[in-house]
Amino acid sequence: MEEGMGALKYSRTAYEEALDVLSSLIVSRRRCDKSGDRFELLFEYVKMLDLEESMSKMKVIHVAGTKGKGSTCTFTESILRKCGFHTGLFTSPHLIDVRERFRLDGIDISEEKFLAYFWWCYNRLKEKTSEDVPMPHLFRFLALLAFKIFADEQVDVAILEVGLGGTFDATNVVQAPIVCGIASLGYDHTELLGNTLGAIASEKAGIFKRGAPAFTVCQPDEAMHVLRDKASQLDVQLTVVPSLDPELLQGHKLGLEGEHQYLNARLAIALSSTWLHRTGHSNLSYKEQSGSLPEQFIEGLTTASFEGRAQIVPDRYNDIESPEDLVFYLDGAHSPESMVVCSSWFCAAIKHNQEGILDHQLDDTGTSSNKLLQGYDNDEARKKSVQVLLFNCMSVRDPQLLLQPLIKTCTNNGVHFKKAVFVPNTSLFNKVGTHGLAEANGEVDLSWQFHVRRVWENIIQSEKGIGAMVEEESEKPEVSGKSCENSAVFSSLPMAIKWLRDSVLQQNRSIRLQVLVTGSLHLVGDVLKLIK
Repeated sequence: MEEGMGALKYSRTAYEEALDVLSSLIVSRRRCDKSGDRFELLFEYVKMLDLEESMSKMKVIHVAGTKGKGSTCTFTESILRKCGFHTGLFTSPHLIDVRERFRLDGIDISEEKFLAYFWWCYNRLKEKTSEDVPMPHLFRFLALLAFKIFADEQVDVAILEVGLGGTFDATNVVQAPIVCGIASLGYDHTELLGNTLGAIASEKAGIFKRGAPAFTVCQPDEAMHVLRDKASQLDVQLTVVPSLDPELLQGHKLGLEGEHQYLNARLAIALSSTWLHRTGHSNLSYKEQSGSLPEQFIEGLTTASFEGRAQIVPDRYNDIESPEDLVFYLDGAHSPESMVVCSSWFCAAIKHNQEGILDHQLDDTGTSSNKLLQGYDNDEARKKSVQVLLFNCMSVRDPQLLLQPLIKTCTNNGVHFKKAVFVPNTSLFNKVGTHGLAEANGEVDLSWQFHVRRVWENIIQSEKGIGAMVEEESEKPEVSGKSCENSAVFSSLPMAIKWLRDSVLQQNRSIRLQVLVTGSLHLVGDVLKLIK
């Protein structure tokens, strides 16, 4: 860190002030730049921050994709950290605190360091920008801030998750990555990236750079054809990796839950091994012909942690002795393909829970750990497990395309939701940080939530065999007439959480509520804020 940057001590008020200034860089609800939006300005910003030389020396791993890119980056960082390297990880979005986006050696950047780097970058850009070269908007600023942090902290490796797309993403200002990765592709942000898999793949492949090898997973034919064509144009060696063989973990489990994570883990192994090989550390890399993973790779894969993705959190509000009475299953799935994966994970997880096993419980420190609960006593065994959906999605998405695969996958696995609860997000699109919460008072526009509920009800009505859902045992006044047999709209998330907690108590703990929270990472973050 530059001289003087760490000299001050900062209070919580100073941190909130910085978040307010950061919020001023939000220019719209859109997270990315359509058609570039003067992408070349990023190179001007890099010059203003004197980052050209340090970025040219930065040993970057760059990862794009529709689903799994954040998990892949998390696995990769964990592997290389266990190999003894000083790591920097930049991901998006954050769930609770913006500092989650910047991790040094697997830990969110401290408040003091964040403030020092934030004000240095902000003041420098404020001084040098002009009408022709205006201040960067939020995501561009955060990416530039990550480059400044990683440069001054002298990380050995910088792992960058693309925010959205690839070609015009702020992270793509990096010109010479060591290796690139493309996680699973699917339909998402079609209003910006195109409405075909080919168009989406073309945007993602925009991170390919001549001389930097690239890896991907099995993709739909249309997407794979475009990836191969783009790689060929740049003489990029593109390798397709299979899913990880669980046997290579020698009896251990991946740190991130879900069968789909074996695909992300294998991509992370390829990225880590290639980075090690190309930076002169071949002795530490994975050699496929050896038939076994290095110990550091296994440790990295099995200890990786990424909140809001296939995460199980028992609610300890009502009774810390019986947290399994209300359990939240959180996953930020927000595309049709990821809904299938999320639903499959949920069905498998509640099956384990009903057998007396909670496979992925958060301990009191908030870190992820695999542990077994004690076997239920007779009263616990008699409890009826009831599934509830807590859902919201952005208005740019088609809820039919999200809810249909969710219902179908759950039904095929014998899981039927007693109730689907629809709520607006608590966090505000124009506020950054833990204080950016919507006001509880005043009128709330619930037109989108009512629309999503109608979609849900129509699907339920048309699906054969789903109609025989468990009857509502008592109508709660908090619903205020906004309830149907299979669904309800609440005007706020806190009200919905209160209703869930009250439902457990009013049934004399005769039921066990298993709540799937999905459709939006913002919703997942809002729930975590309330229950943690």
